[in-house]
Amino acid sequence: MLTLIVVLKALAEVAGLALLGQGLLFLLAGASREQNVFYRVIQTITAPIIRFTRLITPRFVPDRQIGLAAFFLVAGIWLALTIVKVRLVLEMTGQR
Repeated sequence: MLTLIVVLKALAEVAGLALLGQGLLFLLAGASREQNVFYRVIQTITAPIIRFTRLITPRFVPDRQIGLAAFFLVAGIWLALTIVKVRLVLEMTGQR
């Protein structure tokens, strides 16, 4: 069980860093970001997260805010997995 939590937490970390990198490139590259190779690679990595976030958010949330919502969703998942990991480790060591 601990291995599964560690793997899921690592995936959340990769997704969060990819979303953060995409946001930074969005700000730095400006209008020419679609021609940026790194932006397109990161966009490919984050596309499933963005689609899932669009699916679960209400329609009144504008599309330009979905990236930020996706980042906070991933951050919340990462935090929850961290809490579960700490609890599992404490139970395994008998400190709980």
